[in-house]
Parts: sequence; structure tokens; C-alpha cells
Amino acid sequence: MRHEAKAILKNTSVNVHPDEFAILSLDLDHWAKLLEDQSLGPNGKAPFMIFSDPYEVTLLLNRPDFERVRHAIDDSRVEMSFRLLTFTTELDFAVVGFLAEVSRILAEANISICVLSSFSRDHLLVRQDDLARALNALGPHVEELC
Repeated sequence: MRHEAKAILKNTSVNVHPDEFAILSLDLDHWAKLLEDQSLGPNGKAPFMIFSDPYEVTLLLNRPDFERVRHAIDDSRVEMSFRLLTFTTELDFAVVGFLAEVSRILAEANISICVLSSFSRDHLLVRQDDLARALNALGPHVEELC
């Protein structure tokens, strides 16, 4: 199956979103505060993510959306300066090892990642400072870098 993942990776493009992103960890009280004020929601012009688990609510916001909510999140944990990379190939749920292959490539280049998946595509967050090295590492393994 690893060979299938390599072949799929070789035939995909990687798009880099032009914005910088922040990832936030909110407790449930801060999340409730954000929900109360509709002006604090993402503007919908850039990708965003909301993920809730029993421990926290995680938000991924581009810098303009983050700046709009900054005053409402108090001492929530925030990590800034990420870039969003999207693998453009739609992946079937039967594909095994795609993210493992991507992770291996970037781990060998000593690049830390945060993995996000939507229904059809996989995405990565890499630090702005690591973006060029990440693209150099991925370049030989993908069809195109955009």
C-alpha cells in the first residue's frame, strides 16, 4: 500500500494558501463567548477549522480573522505564523499511508507539522519559518507546488 500512497502523492499538487494562520485552543467558556457574538466568526473568505473534543475547542483562523477575535479569547493558548498547505488530490477513504508518506518526507527534513483533513483532501500546517524547507522537501515527491 505504501507504493500506492507514493504514486498518489507523485500525481498531486500542493497549494500554499497566501495567508498566515493561527491555531487556538479555547476552553468551553471562551468558546461560548465567541458563539454569543456573531461578529467574531470567521469571515468565510479564507479556510478555517473548528474542532471540538472533550478537552478543548481548536480553531484555525487566518490572521485577519484572528485579529478580530483576539480581544475575546483572553489567555487562551495561541500559536501563530503557520502556513496552510493543501494536497489537491481527492483521496478515497481506502487509501492507506498517504499522510504517513508525507510525514516521513517532512520528518526527514526535521520539519514539524500539524495535520488537518477534510472529507476529500489532506492539509498541513507548517511554521512560516519552515515553509521554504517544507516545499523543497516535498517538491521531488509531488507533481507541482503552487
